[in-house]
Amino acid sequence: MPIGFCHCPRLRSPFRRPGLLLLAVLALLFFSPAALAVTGSLEMTNSTVGFIAVGIFVFAYALVMGEEKLHMRKSKPVLVAAGLIWFMIGWVYVQAGMPDEAQHAFRETLLEFTELMLFLLVAMTYINAMDERRVFDTLRSWMIRKGFSYKQLFWLTGILAFVISPIADNLTTAMLMCAVVTKVAEGDKRFINLCCINIVVAANAGGAFSPFGDITTLMVWQAGIVQFYEFFSLLLPSVVNFLIPAVLMSLFINNRKPEGVYEDVWLKRGARRIVALFLLTVATAVAAHTLLHLPPVLGMMTGLGYLQFFGYYLRRSLPRSLERKRIRYTARGDDRKLRQLGSVVPFDVFNRVARAEWDTLLFFYGVVMAVGGLGFLGYLGLLSEALYTGWDATWANITLGLVSAVVDNIPVMFAVLTMQPEMSHGHWLLITLTAGVGGSVLSIGSAAGVALMGQARGNYTFMGHLRWAPVIVLGYAASVATHMWLNAGSFSIMG
Repeated sequence: MPIGFCHCPRLRSPFRRPGLLLLAVLALLFFSPAALAVTGSLEMTNSTVGFIAVGIFVFAYALVMGEEKLHMRKSKPVLVAAGLIWFMIGWVYVQAGMPDEAQHAFRETLLEFTELMLFLLVAMTYINAMDERRVFDTLRSWMIRKGFSYKQLFWLTGILAFVISPIADNLTTAMLMCAVVTKVAEGDKRFINLCCINIVVAANAGGAFSPFGDITTLMVWQAGIVQFYEFFSLLLPSVVNFLIPAVLMSLFINNRKPEGVYEDVWLKRGARRIVALFLLTVATAVAAHTLLHLPPVLGMMTGLGYLQFFGYYLRRSLPRSLERKRIRYTARGDDRKLRQLGSVVPFDVFNRVARAEWDTLLFFYGVVMAVGGLGFLGYLGLLSEALYTGWDATWANITLGLVSAVVDNIPVMFAVLTMQPEMSHGHWLLITLTAGVGGSVLSIGSAAGVALMGQARGNYTFMGHLRWAPVIVLGYAASVATHMWLNAGSFSIMG
């Protein structure tokens, strides 16, 4: 479930049981005779502690998937689960006289999370800053004023979702495009449903070929398995994944124009410069990783400093700016804008940091630490052997991509990275692609889909998305085939 940088509205999801069923299947895999035959350094894969740890994780994730019915944020169960799993590991290793081994493993897992968390925090802060400066509102206003036809709006929102999500993120992009569609086509449920499906598929596909488009791609880049420029070899497969469903769905759209609507929105001072600083921050992160072989988080944290300095400039220069605008608006006799000047507040970077999606970040911590604990117990080794030794790596990666339509793609990708199976560079690119776009098959398979079910409640539904699942699966299969044909040479290169 690709993650995003905005708070997802609460919603009623009509489909939860398949996720629980899949978790049960995974639990059976852990308890299977083949699994019991494989032992870790302390025989913990067939121990009571190991079984309890797996049960805790399954139960916690079941609570996550029942978030809406329970009205409980998804971070709570995984935080407790991670703590309990590592408490049990620590107790066993203390009893065995090897406390340093467990401590070292925990610190290594925590370091992996910390780098990713700080990276995401900076990205979220920039997105929130651009939102506060009305960058996204202005884009939405421009699209509404142009008076596009339904078919033009369908293609424009899809293409923009595909283009913007690699830079921003798939969730923010999807919610922005959905806001345009629901405002322009208010009351037309069928069209809004088709547009939302198209937006979800496009946003997830766009995020699959960029380290900044989704948490899973960021995890792969941070791990050093795929270099920054190598992600772009997934561009054409991602385009295929978006275009095939879009072309087929567009055939069912009546080409008429919606009623005229108008929004008067303008950019706040410094908006364009904040966008430029974000691009500079991305360039700094890429340079740190590519040229200096340092973690990308170094460049992102440096970029947060850029934003802080610019925020300081905006605050100090605000009185002079307001005075100039007051003189200009008075001369024009623009009373409306004069009144709006009274509501201007200084830009504060730390307010933007505070508005980051902390539930998502804490959920990410819980998942990473819990999966890391199961890996330390030896269960990920068993899963790796079952998938990548018992199966061909190609079919294993394709299957895991479809699994991410039901279970969040973060634990799926983190599990694969922790298992570190022996497979070619082409197969690492394949799991990056499938984990990114597989969530589009179901509306609950990605953060973008979940958020849009809440944002366009009653218009975009699980069943409405499910009716088009065969078309989306066709795009998924075509994107995999395109990657295997286009990047055939990389399948012989070990990652």
